[in-house]
Amino acid sequence: MKVAIVGAGAIGAYVGAALDRAGADVHLIARGPHLAAMRQHGVRVLSPRGDFTAHVHATDRPADVGPADYVFLGLKANSYAACGPLVEPLFKDSTAVVAAQNGIPWWYFHGHGGPQDGLRIESVDPGGSVSAVLPQERAVGCVVYAATELAAPGVVRHLEGTRFSIGEPDRTVSRRCLDFSEAMRAGGLKCPVEPELRDDIWIKLLGNISFNPISALTRATMREMCLHRSTRGVIELMMAETLAVARSLGCRPAISIERRLAGAERVGDHRTSTLQDLEKGKPLELDVLLAAVVELAGLTGVPVPTLCTVAAISDLLARGTALAAA
Repeated sequence: MKVAIVGAGAIGAYVGAALDRAGADVHLIARGPHLAAMRQHGVRVLSPRGDFTAHVHATDRPADVGPADYVFLGLKANSYAACGPLVEPLFKDSTAVVAAQNGIPWWYFHGHGGPQDGLRIESVDPGGSVSAVLPQERAVGCVVYAATELAAPGVVRHLEGTRFSIGEPDRTVSRRCLDFSEAMRAGGLKCPVEPELRDDIWIKLLGNISFNPISALTRATMREMCLHRSTRGVIELMMAETLAVARSLGCRPAISIERRLAGAERVGDHRTSTLQDLEKGKPLELDVLLAAVVELAGLTGVPVPTLCTVAAISDLLARGTALAAA
């Protein structure tokens, strides 16, 4: 099995190192000091489950890798439309794209069935720009429940969790999903194949849609947001509205708001990825987390006043961040 990891940051390099331990032919595509460190020393993984080093081929030239069986996307979703030069040299007719993204994916209604089947979500696939680069028939969904960070160039610190749920948009249990799952499990990770992966998407999104923008607006950690009574109340409203949208689309996320908040509070003084991006002056990944759900609410007629308010304010923040970075 040949796997190319595009965007081999903390999550991508962690997955690549695990797949290498399983015997897969792994290629990491990265850049800068992180790439240089991986080339020289391999990927060092620091984990409560045991430290290890994987000596994996790393490059910034996808053409040197050539066609792969799987392309694992570790990029932020707002980079997908521009990733053509990175992924096109890696594609053959049967290449699957395992997209490890937060939020609503560009393939959400591909193979969905019912009245929305094939519908394009403008917030996540504007003008079809993402589908043009990443054809939906290549997509294998992936919901990440692992937490990692780059401790230094070439060094991945695994914090918690090893689960990467995957699934086909059309809910079938495909050979390509089963093979990828087997390789991930052989590398020490959990990788269940979930026919109803959209339920997992909404469970993960329940936290991302609320904590991520609020943290960027307030600069607060997970614990601080949970313990501040008024902010916690806003987050509860956002979660309730999100669940209503999910249910209007036929999904039944198996989690309560109380349980989701309790889990977030246990995380402690963790800064969300959106807050970290804001602090680094990077673009904010809010379209797939927040704007997409507001768009879906309009499609199904579900009132989401709190989500609309937070989306409007955080969009202004995101635009200011983008201008400052330009």
